[in-house]
Amino acid sequence: MIRLATIGTSAITRSLIEAVGMADGITVAAVYSRDASRGRAFADSVGVADVFSDLAALLASPGIDAIYVASPNTAHEAQSLAAIRAGKHVLVEKPAVTNAQAWAGLCREAGDHGVVLLEALRTEYDPGLDAIRELLPTLGTIRRVQLGYQRRSARYDQVLAGQQVNIFDPAMAGGALMDLGVYCVHALVSLFGEPDTVQAASVTVASGADGAGSALCTYPGFVAEVLYSKITSSTLPSEIQGELGTLLIDQITTPSALVVERLDGTSTTQALPPIPHVLIGEVERFVELVESSGTASHDQDLTAATLRVMDAIRQ
Repeated sequence: MIRLATIGTSAITRSLIEAVGMADGITVAAVYSRDASRGRAFADSVGVADVFSDLAALLASPGIDAIYVASPNTAHEAQSLAAIRAGKHVLVEKPAVTNAQAWAGLCREAGDHGVVLLEALRTEYDPGLDAIRELLPTLGTIRRVQLGYQRRSARYDQVLAGQQVNIFDPAMAGGALMDLGVYCVHALVSLFGEPDTVQAASVTVASGADGAGSALCTYPGFVAEVLYSKITSSTLPSEIQGELGTLLIDQITTPSALVVERLDGTSTTQALPPIPHVLIGEVERFVELVESSGTASHDQDLTAATLRVMDAIRQ
């Protein structure tokens, strides 16, 4: 049984703990927060007994095998590195780090210390992505791709009121690309590889972070757009357009309905079966790697490619 400790007390940590409760071979043994009282309240709310407010003590604990890092984005690298050097396996929330170079360093350290390092990017472990991949040959030659995730954040009202919040704080690596755009970039790279060129533009909000943006990526024979926003919303599906038909994807993060519209006017809808939890796939993959002492090189390479594209978008 893998004994996991969590870093962070946000909604994503709560969701991850729910997913762990549905998976075999892993349990949440402790939570960490710099604020002991906040940590205790969070632990009580999710049914976890042990609380740490000293990170060094947590990482030195023989009762902990692995760490889930869900702190602000700028803290991921240092906390993951400390956990790796303490001999703990690491599941780090997306975006794993703020740039591709930092990720390469963490991967080297994980290899040197013989531990698993995995980014918790749910789209890669959602069966919907495999279903999309299986439908691509039916579309003919791919010519255009448009992947979008645009959802107005409730916290944007705080930005409009002049307040600073982490997810819109550039000093904390906040903003639309890092929070929502990463899903679109990842799906693009997972399905088609890294683009040849990247051009991008963004809208900056009062906090200094990007509130919305788009990137145009070129591949041999086709172009791809990535659209993301935390200050506006869209209900339009993502699309993959081929010469024989177009695939409509209801939501790129967790696809549930895939529609293929053909040139002859016919269409086919594939309803995907519901999954127990949106984060269950990443948890199960982490358990598989830890239990089998397997290599996460494929997963890590995909994270690296995603980060390289995001670096290009920001530049």
